[in-house]
Amino acid sequence: MSSTLTGAAIVAGVCGAPIRHSMSPLIHNAWIAAAGLDAAYVPFAPAEDRFEAFIDGLRGGAIRGLNVTIPFKERALAASDSASDLARMAGAANLLIFEADGTIRADNTDGPGLLGAIEAQASGYDVALAPVVVLGAGGAARGAIAALLLAGAPQISLVNRTLARAHDLVETFGSRVVAVPQEALDDHLAEAGLVINATSLGLGGGDGPAAQLDLTPFEAVVVDMVYKPLRTEFLQRAQAAGRRTVDGLEMLLRQAVPSFEAFYGQAPPTTVDVRALALHHLGEV
Repeated sequence: MSSTLTGAAIVAGVCGAPIRHSMSPLIHNAWIAAAGLDAAYVPFAPAEDRFEAFIDGLRGGAIRGLNVTIPFKERALAASDSASDLARMAGAANLLIFEADGTIRADNTDGPGLLGAIEAQASGYDVALAPVVVLGAGGAARGAIAALLLAGAPQISLVNRTLARAHDLVETFGSRVVAVPQEALDDHLAEAGLVINATSLGLGGGDGPAAQLDLTPFEAVVVDMVYKPLRTEFLQRAQAAGRRTVDGLEMLLRQAVPSFEAFYGQAPPTTVDVRALALHHLGEV
């Protein structure tokens, strides 16, 4: 956060429930400080049953925009007046921009963040070459599926605790997405080139989703969208099986870049190593 805030400061933030685990304020405020902006980025934790009222109260540009996290991504899209093609395709938004005329514009940077993280940490992997398994059917999964389909993924097997919710996404995305019951997961893992945890399981150090990652082909890539801890139990299992892994922190950093640009009108400065800063915060260095 800038140490010289004025009445003209550009304010943005992140909202979710819970929100205290979010590292977005650390990342964005480090960029703000490095760029010397008159700006701030703050966390918000609206009550789950008051989300729409909270968003509606921000119309007119009291703040420039919000990143949106669990559990509000689908509701964020519904609360907007216009949306990017990717947000509409995903049926969820992780970025809201509040225009001066009172309208709200929605976007989804989760999918591009995922693809960028894969490119950075699993260099050379082509999502178009093999089926994908996605664990979870919430807003994060929606953003990932939309981007993966656009990138040419041949099939996405969707596994969710509530199978009906997975079927809802099949209706949204079409024939390249299939809903898979938990008991059939092993067969789909055996064919998967990419396995993604899009649930919140593992957040704070608990067990990740149940999946026998050693059943995947040896060249498979395993992604966990959870980033706290950095080396989740899910990724530890993948590493023990010798699979390449992509951590949730890299995805967070990648999706944050277009958000910063939308909020503050410029690219984040490259003079600060936000990944190193985040790793220090997580106690990983």
